[in-house]
Formats: sequence, C-alpha cells, structure tokens
Amino acid sequence: MKKYIVKVNGTAYEVEVEELDSSSDAPVPTPSSVPAKPAAETPANKPKPSGKAGAVTVSAPMPGNILKINFQTNQPVKKGDVLCILEAMKMENEIMAPSDGTVASVNVQKGSSVNTGDVLFTLD
Repeated sequence: MKKYIVKVNGTAYEVEVEELDSSSDAPVPTPSSVPAKPAAETPANKPKPSGKAGAVTVSAPMPGNILKINFQTNQPVKKGDVLCILEAMKMENEIMAPSDGTVASVNVQKGSSVNTGDVLFTLD
C-alpha cells in the first residue's frame, strides 16, 4: 500500500492505494473509447423560458430543486436580491442577483429540478 495526500477543493485527504503487480490474475479495467451519453432530459424537468434572453445570466451553482421564485419577468432587481431558493442536499440556498437590472426571463418554475450550470434567470 502507498499513502498519498490528495487535495480536493482545498481540503486534504489521506488515501491509501494498493499497487498490483503485473503477475496478478486480477482483471485490470481498460478505458472505454466510447464517451458516455448524457442522461436524457425529460420534458417535465425542462420548463419553457419566459420572455427574451437578457445580457446577464444567473446559473445554478449546484444541482437541486427550485423551492421558491421571488421575481417574475419585467420586475426590477437590485444586486443581492434573492431571486429564488434552490434546495440542494436538504439545504436551502439563496440564489442572488449579481447586479442591478430587470428580469428578462425566468427559465425555471417552482418544483423543477436543475443541474449545475442550468440558466435560472437572465437580467437586462
């Protein structure tokens, strides 16, 4: 066994790795040359955007479910206003407006599931 220290997002983890010799009968996995296909999106999880796209996008920082939406299209917002509440891992996360503006589109609805990077709102 070899010990290593691995850092993930600034947190250090000590791991032990067993080294197999080439005479071992244990099967060695071979990498696949075919890329994995992304999971199919279900229409129920993809709400239709309302309105036009804005200049500023607000994306989901993590996968989760939308619990509450506080603003609708054409409403003014100030930097730091809570646009919506995203539940992830049993915690409620406030998604805030990155700048002053007007909501150009709301791309989610209450109860919908989102993935990391999905556009939640656009602002003008």
